[in-house]
Amino acid sequence: MKQKVILFLALVLSVAISDSLYAQKFSDLDKSPMDVASYPSSYRVSEKAIKITYSRPQLKGRTVESLAKPGTVWRTGANEAAELTLYTDMKLGGTTVKAGTYSFFTIPGENEWTAIINRDLNVWGAYSYNEANDVARITVPAGTDRESLEAFSITFSESDKGVDMHLGWGTTRITVPFTK
Repeated sequence: MKQKVILFLALVLSVAISDSLYAQKFSDLDKSPMDVASYPSSYRVSEKAIKITYSRPQLKGRTVESLAKPGTVWRTGANEAAELTLYTDMKLGGTTVKAGTYSFFTIPGENEWTAIINRDLNVWGAYSYNEANDVARITVPAGTDRESLEAFSITFSESDKGVDMHLGWGTTRITVPFTK
């Protein structure tokens, strides 16, 4: 009789445990989903030169300037700071940046933006940004386009001297040149 009671209790306990395994709560989709852009952009090309992982905030009726404040270091996206991987040594401005993984920040401006490669990794936002850990900086002109992008977007293209990173949000357009 004791064995039947123990067997019954074990059965009830295993059902209770297995039921809770299947009742896990999954979170909703992120409001600013993570994305990756790389060059070459074809998924079939495994040897990349450069890749950036970033989150894509949406305007939702707001302005770029209210979300990426002019004159203030910005994480270049949402959530964690954007993470830039160079698979080969490249130059940003006149500074050679060794192959590796870095954080990527920007400082928005009305007519120009500053692009920053920084040694710190796993940085949430730009709250703990430390200028002393900058590896390279370049200031580039800010342009506009007639087409407005709801979601912050990054893409790459080949240039005569290397690879250009294009940032777009709203009608704002920025090109950051990486050279070899």
